[in-house]
Amino acid sequence: MKEPVLPLPDDVALVLQGGGALGSFQAGAYEALREKAIDVNWIAGISIGAVNAALIAGNPPEKRLSALRDFWNLVTGGLPDITIFPSDMMKQWAHFMSAGAVASTGAPGFFRPHMLPAAFAPPGSNEAISFYDTSPLRKTLDEMVDWDLLNNGPIRVSIGAVDVETGNFAYFDTQAKDGRTEIDARHIMASGALPPGFPPVEIDGRHYWDGGLVSNTPLAYVLEHQERRDMLVFQIDLFPARGTMPRSINDVWSREKDIRYSSRTRQVTDQYLRLRKEHDVIRRLLKKLPAKMRDDKDAQRLQDIVEEGAVSIVQLIYKLQDWESGARDFEFSRSTMRDHWQQGQDAVAATIRKGDILARNIRDGKTASFDLGD
Repeated sequence: MKEPVLPLPDDVALVLQGGGALGSFQAGAYEALREKAIDVNWIAGISIGAVNAALIAGNPPEKRLSALRDFWNLVTGGLPDITIFPSDMMKQWAHFMSAGAVASTGAPGFFRPHMLPAAFAPPGSNEAISFYDTSPLRKTLDEMVDWDLLNNGPIRVSIGAVDVETGNFAYFDTQAKDGRTEIDARHIMASGALPPGFPPVEIDGRHYWDGGLVSNTPLAYVLEHQERRDMLVFQIDLFPARGTMPRSINDVWSREKDIRYSSRTRQVTDQYLRLRKEHDVIRRLLKKLPAKMRDDKDAQRLQDIVEEGAVSIVQLIYKLQDWESGARDFEFSRSTMRDHWQQGQDAVAATIRKGDILARNIRDGKTASFDLGD
């Protein structure tokens, strides 16, 4: 194992959002991190991020990349791999055609249309409350993931979903102090059960939908459950917050989706950084108190609340292509998957090129957020 390109703190977390077909960007970023000898010991995922988390944590180190490649080659295998003349107009045409084909027929090893139309299905059945059957994903996950390794291996896994009836966020965590979960295919599928396309998944009498309905990023969960150790977090943002003014209805569709899914990411990051600054002030004040006051029960409790490790949050942000639309999260074509994968690798490379800034922050034990992409 070569030396990592960055000084790594005790904990290195990978935060994976939902984004359907854009998940291959996450796979490319993970491959680049591995090449830089940056190993993670905690992965938190929602939706397609949960799938990638299972593929990584549910395989030994030497098989993780091959598991990711096998999955992404499988789910993009339903469309011909045609090299398109390199123009945005032709790429956009292929993009819409591919998305339409997936909407009509599904994605291999992932989902397929129900055989029984919703209008004729019994009320309450999966056919009545969703458009697609996700049982192929269960088979794929069971074949590609070692669940015993995922639950008892070196990587902590945290998966977010939403309780359909209460609307509450739920996390399934293999190392949670307040009650660990033995994760299997159901938990991964629950995290990605985006309505009305996919049916809810039942787990222990409760039904769950996609965690992205509440928050598309599991960053808040990771930060709230951080141990008192320094942490480096790589957050992979599949929906960029910044964009241009729309010029067509397709642009509106795309921009609306970016804003909707990126808003919680910005909010969580900003709120957390503000909270950390407040904690710094409190810690400085507590040090100034006379010894008798520092020993006070309330002062001790306050000290316990603000005692925490530093966090460096690295944003790896997907950059929308001119030819992509709001359909990009269900456009499972092989050529687009390869493009997303390469972009994930490029995003890590761009960050590492400016890694001296990040390395200095890690060594100094400070809390900060970084977007070092070109």
